[in-house]
Amino acid sequence: MHNTTSLRARFHRVRRSLLITGALLSAGILAAAIAIRSNGVPANLDYSTSRTSNAGVFNATYTPGITPIPIHKLHHWTLHLETPDGQPIEGARIQVDGDMPQHGHGLPTQPQVTQEFGNGDYLVEGLKFQMGGWWVMDYQVTVKNRVDTVRFNLLLR
Repeated sequence: MHNTTSLRARFHRVRRSLLITGALLSAGILAAAIAIRSNGVPANLDYSTSRTSNAGVFNATYTPGITPIPIHKLHHWTLHLETPDGQPIEGARIQVDGDMPQHGHGLPTQPQVTQEFGNGDYLVEGLKFQMGGWWVMDYQVTVKNRVDTVRFNLLLR
């Protein structure tokens, strides 16, 4: 009888210890997730869909093919490029890159400009975001041997 009571007491101590450890671990994971989501995103980010390129060579505006911008779904954007004085940019070569700065990974796809519509509009296909959070989209544009980049910030939920 003493042996059964001892085993039962030991079982309850181990069980209580595991429950406490599990609760502490869960609380720690939750706290870390909250810290990453709230502390990793700079407070002063500009989420506008129109921006001037880094060196001021062009202005860019993106228009998603679907709103809100979806997660886990392929979609496309239209990128509009114009000179600082508002003239459409034709014949640009454009490289597309996306990144999630907090997580250190890029997009699961390789989006590309697949068509020039004219009037400064370009079709960007193959966009897919695999999770919510802060994303950046970079467009490196070459126009008449001048290269400049524009970055857009997105906060997807």
